[in-house]
Amino acid sequence: DKQRIFNLREMSLKKPIVIKIGGSTFGSGNSVVEDVVALQKRDIPLVVVHGGGNRVTQWLTKYGIPTSFVDGNRVTDAQTLEFAIAVLCGLVNKELVAAINSIGGKAMGLSGVDGGLIQGIPQNPDMGYMAEVIRVNIEPVEAILNAGYIPVIAPGGLRLPEDEDEIRLVNINGDDIAGEVAAALKAERLIILTDVSGICDSSGKLLPQLTTAEVRALMANGVISGGMLPKAKACLKALEGGSRAQIIDGRPHHSLLSAIDEKTSGTEII
Repeated sequence: DKQRIFNLREMSLKKPIVIKIGGSTFGSGNSVVEDVVALQKRDIPLVVVHGGGNRVTQWLTKYGIPTSFVDGNRVTDAQTLEFAIAVLCGLVNKELVAAINSIGGKAMGLSGVDGGLIQGIPQNPDMGYMAEVIRVNIEPVEAILNAGYIPVIAPGGLRLPEDEDEIRLVNINGDDIAGEVAAALKAERLIILTDVSGICDSSGKLLPQLTTAEVRALMANGVISGGMLPKAKACLKALEGGSRAQIIDGRPHHSLLSAIDEKTSGTEII
């Protein structure tokens, strides 16, 4: 159909928007999936990266496996890696894809492993199989976008082929993946949805706009810490690719649409 071909060509000329959905900001009663579908129907090309670390923790707890975090990243031994990949790339990813497709959206799920999308290597022995991103192959994402679908990307990645280890999977923070994908796509925007109002100062006051230098200073003095640290780093990475970057509270109804329409608060990094 000629109109569909025209629309796909038009979409391919638009810069995509990368949306990072935290595990705490989607689920029963939340409007994020509705917003994603509404934006797709506006012919806005979207890439969704999701988290779901809370679900991984639930499964680890169910099986009596302790877990811990350092600077927002999960310490990942071989057993924890299996649970993280199974829960995030399997259950959580498919639940989100199903939710989008079931209300009229068009989505396809993949992980950082598929097509060698996200390749990394563990840098700190104390963190086990938690890896840093070294290489991005954005072609699988572009192929899904060009087909008219929303790529829905699960955390996890492929160990660098030249790094010899019998375990080829690595755990990679979803925020890191979102920043890297936004930079590689030269996306229009990176929007990170989380369960707090944004980046706050030491007294808890929301900081609506920050420069990259201010973000680095807040990270250095410990004001930005814990789970907010990888989010701030993701925004800095996206800015390197020319994207706008913001962190917003994803809990209010239609918060994503409000962000797209410039009607929401949060923290924008410039």
